[in-house]
Amino acid sequence: MNEQKVFTPREVVSELDRFIVGQEKAKRSVAIALRNRWRRRQVPEDLKDEIAPKNIVMIGPTGVGKTEIARRLAKLAQAPFVKVEATKYTEVGYVGRDVESMIRDLTELSVTMVKAEETEKVQVRAAELAEDRLLKMLLPPRPRPPASAGSEELQQEEERRNKSIEQLRNMLRKGKLNDREVEMDVTSNSMPFLKIFSGQGMEEMGLNIPDMLGGMFPKQTRRRKIKVGEALPLLTQEEAQKLIDQDDVIKRAIDRVEESGIVFLDELDKVAGRETGHGPDVSREGVQRDLLPIVEGTKVQTKYGLVKTDHILFIAAGAFHVSKVSDLIPELQGRFPIRVELSSLGKDEFVKILTEPENSLVKQYKALLETERVRLVFSTDAVEEIASIAAEANSKAENIGARRLHTVMEALLDEISFDAPDLAGQEITITGKMVRDKLNALINDQDLFKYIL
Repeated sequence: MNEQKVFTPREVVSELDRFIVGQEKAKRSVAIALRNRWRRRQVPEDLKDEIAPKNIVMIGPTGVGKTEIARRLAKLAQAPFVKVEATKYTEVGYVGRDVESMIRDLTELSVTMVKAEETEKVQVRAAELAEDRLLKMLLPPRPRPPASAGSEELQQEEERRNKSIEQLRNMLRKGKLNDREVEMDVTSNSMPFLKIFSGQGMEEMGLNIPDMLGGMFPKQTRRRKIKVGEALPLLTQEEAQKLIDQDDVIKRAIDRVEESGIVFLDELDKVAGRETGHGPDVSREGVQRDLLPIVEGTKVQTKYGLVKTDHILFIAAGAFHVSKVSDLIPELQGRFPIRVELSSLGKDEFVKILTEPENSLVKQYKALLETERVRLVFSTDAVEEIASIAAEANSKAENIGARRLHTVMEALLDEISFDAPDLAGQEITITGKMVRDKLNALINDQDLFKYIL
């Protein structure tokens, strides 16, 4: 397992509060689910496999923080995390992705995570080896001295060479050799035709045909000239790959998926409902039945080997406006024992979203315009007016939650963003009056409102 910080439920909620406004019930539920993973690893071995993860269904309209809660949780836990949409999957036998592909995606992500961690550990050693290789290219070995040469002469020659290498090393580290060219072997794809076999159909079966057949064909390398500044990172990457135990990476990655993986299954409400036997939704119940063994616990074939899904945490989400959680097939309902309802967001929540989180929209727009040396200042009444207009827009049209703030902010700052390069060095204060003058016309003009806000 990866070494990771263990958070108490209170600490998890505190961390989520830094980025997400409100939704306390949902934060508590995911915090407990995360802590239960740690608790499970502390119980006796004979009981460990019997403890199943308590999967969660988050119910609420779009834009209230469902995805963000799951994403931040995964980042906090340093766990492989994949977000999928239930509507992208179809029942086996129909055209589309089968549900097992989400586990293959999760495994691929985990391998990438572990490989990146291991690469970082060997980076210093890999850089040293790459530097030595590059110096040999820049200063190839001289012809062997004649047999008649004495030991003293050989020693002097060796000292001269070592001195030259050290001089070159100093120049290399200072970047003085970056524009010089060296010749090196670059691996090229000798089997482009095999890409034909790497399409979706083969991937869905957990097969990677190029990987399987690659060993039957020699890898082609071609010699090309490349600048030292570009060659050094390439050589460092090559050396890092040699220092990493790939089998150990795969083993640890699979272990991480099985013990810590999180799948966020969005739009579950879109596949809720029972069969009608015909029409475009004919495979909805089929998707649920295909999801069931994955959520219950099964083994999925990936190109890295079998992956068990017994202890992967599934967090499902949906608006459930038309359908209800009870419209899911009973077996699937039973696999999501925790149900949390997220509340809609209004003006007060929008004010907090604009100002309180570490990545708040106001901070983001300020930072963007500071790159043009334009200082943006939002007055208190401006923030309240933006929140009020966003809430009003949500009430008049489709309620898209906090995402409406992005639309309002873009409409408000459109001219400033366009003219920013010409406003360098200036400070611009956004007031409540400016917000009203800019956006009230859009709110009152129903035709413009539909298309802009």
